[in-house]
Amino acid sequence: MENKLPQRKSPRLKDFDYNSEHAYFITICTKNRKCLLSRIVGTGVLTCPSIELTEYGRIAHITIQEINTFYEHISVDGFVVMPNHIHMLLRILKTDKTDENGQVRTPVPTSKGSTLSAFVATFKRLCTRKYGESIWQTRFYDHIIRDEKDYRNHLRYIDENPLRWHLDEHYSAT
Repeated sequence: MENKLPQRKSPRLKDFDYNSEHAYFITICTKNRKCLLSRIVGTGVLTCPSIELTEYGRIAHITIQEINTFYEHISVDGFVVMPNHIHMLLRILKTDKTDENGQVRTPVPTSKGSTLSAFVATFKRLCTRKYGESIWQTRFYDHIIRDEKDYRNHLRYIDENPLRWHLDEHYSAT
C-alpha cells in the first residue's frame, strides 16, 4: 500500500499570467523564520526604528540591487530586509531589448514557470552561493497588485515594516 503525501494547494491565482506586465508584492522568508538577516534597533519612544543588516542581510540587499539590474524587464520598486524575511514590490515590464542574434538579452523562463518565480529562484540561488548554505524557505508569498491604491499601500507597508517588528511573533528584543 502506497502512502501518498497530501497535495499542497497552489497559492497561485488560477489562470493568471505571471509573465504579464504587472506589479507584485512578494515576501521571502528564512527557514524556520530564523532571524538571520537584520536587527531592528532604536525601537524606543524617542528613536525611530532602523535596520542593522547582518552579513546575510548585506548580501541579500546587494543581491537585490544586482538582480534588479540583471533583469532588465523587472523593476524592484521597493524592498526591506527584515530580521527573518524580505518584502519586495516588483514590476514586470515589457521589454523589446534583444541581442545581435535577435534573442531576448535577459533570461525568460519557460512556459512551466513564471518571470516572478524565476526572479525569486535566481535571487535565492545567488544568495545561497554567496552564503555557502541555503537559509531560505522553499516557497514565497506573492500578492498581485490590483491598482494604484494597492500599490501605494504595499509600498507604505514596506517602508513602515520596521515600526511593526515588535508585533511580529518572532520578535526578540535581544
